[in-house]
Amino acid sequence: MSEDRTQWHRVERFELESGAVLTGVEQAYRLEGRLNEARDNLVVVFHSLTGTPDVLAWWPEVVGPGRAVDTERYAVLCTNLLGSCYGTTRLPRGADGKPVAVTTRDMARLVGILVDDLGARSVALATGGSLGGMVTLEWAATFPDRTRCAIAFAAPAAHTAQGIGWNHVQRRAIELAGVDGLALARMAAMLTYRTAEELEARFGRERRDDGRFQVQSYLDHQGEKLVRRMDPDAYLALIGAMDAHDVGRGRGGIVPALRAFRGRLVGVGIPGDLLYTDRDVRTWTQAVGAEYREIHSLHGHDAFLLEPAQVAAIVREALDTEATQALAPATRSGAAAPGSSEA
Repeated sequence: MSEDRTQWHRVERFELESGAVLTGVEQAYRLEGRLNEARDNLVVVFHSLTGTPDVLAWWPEVVGPGRAVDTERYAVLCTNLLGSCYGTTRLPRGADGKPVAVTTRDMARLVGILVDDLGARSVALATGGSLGGMVTLEWAATFPDRTRCAIAFAAPAAHTAQGIGWNHVQRRAIELAGVDGLALARMAAMLTYRTAEELEARFGRERRDDGRFQVQSYLDHQGEKLVRRMDPDAYLALIGAMDAHDVGRGRGGIVPALRAFRGRLVGVGIPGDLLYTDRDVRTWTQAVGAEYREIHSLHGHDAFLLEPAQVAAIVREALDTEATQALAPATRSGAAAPGSSEA
């Protein structure tokens, strides 16, 4: 864990998509690097389901001094998404006794208020993976003129039946068994984050000295680790936001919602991803005229966290292209705005 430089941003009144109103919301965030004089060097990173605002801890080979997202050149903002439990105000309970529902659109809008208050004139890049990729797409659709490039890793434009089904299994485990159910939910999730090939290569049919299969021990360990750092309410809120995710909702569909984005839009698929297939990503990129990239890995869905060299190459290329365009607008006479796609 890197040095704790968490800050908090307060919003006195914030209305959710559901119509519920939150008061006195404090959003935890970290800002690595400094905004430049033009205030146009901001990079916004959205964490995944169980991630934290400490992007240097979970993307250390992608973000930092001299990395693809160079914090000596860019100011990198990562918040704790609304509904999570790493510093941002917890969700109040509704009349049914459950925390009020939030969406990826709510998350993007709350971060947008912080970006406004930071005085950022333009965002160089918005990015994230899985849930963070969904919020990235919402960010692009909600603020179509704000960002010069957006990259969504391993994320659908609308949550899939497969994703909803897996979340239902996890939700029922938590509803039936509380904290023990949270551990079980994590075990089920891990089987969607990794591939059969990886599990076979790592564990096969090996057993521990006590006779248990190594893969059983691995899954138990993953469940126990999550229970130590996340509570059931936060997990339920976040998977609920994933299930509600549909960037085209109320915007005439996915195509007009994302075609409105004036920046460069990139979707990154992972062949072998069991949770959100590369086809899920390719489908929306082709439909909206966005660019498509791939990460190749034995790890499956978690490759956006476990293949930093491939992630860094995609991000670096996008930022280098954006910088070149920003420095040489004359070479794009008659083209779209810097870093944008005409699709």
